[in-house]
Amino acid sequence: MNDTIIDTAAFEELKATAGADFVAELAATFFEEAPLMLAELRHAQRSADAERYRRAAHSLKSNSQTFGALQLAALARVQELAGLPADATPIDALHAEFDIAAAALRELIDG
Repeated sequence: MNDTIIDTAAFEELKATAGADFVAELAATFFEEAPLMLAELRHAQRSADAERYRRAAHSLKSNSQTFGALQLAALARVQELAGLPADATPIDALHAEFDIAAAALRELIDG
C-alpha cells in the first residue's frame, strides 16, 4: 500500500479508536456520498455557484481526511481554497483520485 494514497497509520488509528466494523460502515457511507459531492462540484461549477462549490470541496476534503486519504484531501483542499474553476478539469482530477483512494480504502477494509 502506498502511504501517499491512504495514510495507513491514520487509518489504523481510526480502526483502533472506532472499531473495524464502524470504520467499514463509515467507509460505505463515504463510497456513497463522495460521488454525490463530486456531482455537486460539477453542478456548482456549471451554475457558477462559488459558495456551493467551496462547501462541496470542503465536505470532500473533511471526509477524505477521516480515512487518511491524503492526496484526495489535498486536492479537495486546493479546490476549496481556489474558488470556482473555469472548467471541470479539477473535478475530473478529484474524481480520478477518489477512484484510486476508494480502491485503496476497500483493500484496507477487506484486509
